[in-house]
Amino acid sequence: MLIPKGALIVSCQARADNPLHGPIFMSAMARAATAGGAAGFRANGAEDVAAIRAISTHPIIGIDKVWDDRFPVYITPNFSAAARIARAGADIIGVDATRRPRDGEPVDQLIARIRQELGREVFADVATLEEGRAARAAGATYIATTLSGYTEETAASRDAGPDLELLSVLVAIGEGPVVAEGRFDTPQLVAEAFKRGAHAVVVGTAITNPREITRKFVEAAAPWASAPNDDAS
Repeated sequence: MLIPKGALIVSCQARADNPLHGPIFMSAMARAATAGGAAGFRANGAEDVAAIRAISTHPIIGIDKVWDDRFPVYITPNFSAAARIARAGADIIGVDATRRPRDGEPVDQLIARIRQELGREVFADVATLEEGRAARAAGATYIATTLSGYTEETAASRDAGPDLELLSVLVAIGEGPVVAEGRFDTPQLVAEAFKRGAHAVVVGTAITNPREITRKFVEAAAPWASAPNDDAS
């Protein structure tokens, strides 16, 4: 098993519209996270994975986001995406393990091919207990709560913070390591995840997205902010 128990994994990702988008910035973010004590990374795309691999020996959960308006699944939806990430240096391949339509083979077949043909462990992003059980049965090493709140079935829970209940029930079935991911934005929530039995916790935006962090502070300041012309003479 590559991810040590009790690990904090930092998700180093930035979309194309983010000023920190690109491998130079993501490798720098990984360096900063390492200095802070991170035990591994989650990264998107072959370039970012390779850049982080070049500066770190920590485990990398690699994903490849493939956007297609015809399909809701975009996190490593097929084997070719998984192979790109493996070649770039990812130790573990992250996949969307929900049962939603995808541009690729069924998720159980995808997991099996990653294990058998690429020789990589699989990190299964799920939204429900049933999806977690199915991914484990298909051969996924890690089951993560990443997509709870981001599927049609679970969307109502998105504004309620991390899905700690899903974490607890996945841990309770006792079939292997469960990782907490998704809206863990305070140290207190990370601690609660470990209390509930998480093997590791992944934190992204709260650490690596200064644009979104700034927006939260600006929203808090909004009631006291002057209108643009308030100070004009």
